[in-house]
Amino acid sequence: MARPDRFQIMDNRKTAIAKRIMTCGQNVFTKVGVSSLLEYCVYKLGLPSKISLTEFLNFLTKERLIKESIIKMPLEKEVVRYVSDGASAFEVAQSLRGNSYLSHYTALFLHGLTENLPKVIYTNIELRKSNNNNSLKLEQANIDKAFACNMRKSNQIAKYDDVEIYLLFGKNVEQFGVKNFDFNNTTLRVTDMERTLIDVSVRPSYAGGPIEVLKAYKAAKGQISVNRLLATLRKLDYTYPYHQVVGFYLDKAGYDESMLKLAEKIGIEYDFYLTYKIKSKKYSDRWRLFFPEGM
Repeated sequence: MARPDRFQIMDNRKTAIAKRIMTCGQNVFTKVGVSSLLEYCVYKLGLPSKISLTEFLNFLTKERLIKESIIKMPLEKEVVRYVSDGASAFEVAQSLRGNSYLSHYTALFLHGLTENLPKVIYTNIELRKSNNNNSLKLEQANIDKAFACNMRKSNQIAKYDDVEIYLLFGKNVEQFGVKNFDFNNTTLRVTDMERTLIDVSVRPSYAGGPIEVLKAYKAAKGQISVNRLLATLRKLDYTYPYHQVVGFYLDKAGYDESMLKLAEKIGIEYDFYLTYKIKSKKYSDRWRLFFPEGM
């Protein structure tokens, strides 16, 4: 009887290969990742070493163990990912850039702080460290001018099926407040609750707007530490007085007075804004903060 060739051996090992894909801790593979999978199958499952990466990929896609997905990137570029049946758009999004993590509205959803299923995914990658510091003296006129304009939004957007993926770039804070998050048999990197609430307070347009942010603060009540929330804000070291925004949300969400005083103790020296380009404003005397009418 003739010895089975390499293609027959792959057929014979199909069940074992499928099990490896299901248990390897990831559902999305780059070509390098598929190469590592092939190496494992050669050394652990007995596949012939002469099997090429192309042959292995053809086998996996033909047998529907993975499928090839093309992601449209900015500047009309495309990248390929190989996804198993268990793959989520979150994992695909995180795979697009090394050392990136999920943030803003995406993190709110993963933490259960919004009931909405976002159609946009936000990923963040940190820029190189800068020598710039935030010691510059703020001036009220400059604050007013900045917040009279629209919020700057990223134009770096990828497209995966019907999902938009925002490719954000943030200040280097050594991934402070970013944690491993178990999801769908894999591990994602996601901002924790406190970091997420700060991020969406600073950029509410990346979370559906101030009303959605307020809902998130209400949902987080009893799940977060306000001390840790304010410590996170200090670590992120913003120039603008975002503690007034955080204090306002805590106040509106019904947190204890003792928690509100923690934000007040930081000091309130300027009039500030809950978001950019507010059309119909109201004013909070306590937080010296302009906010949209209806909140």
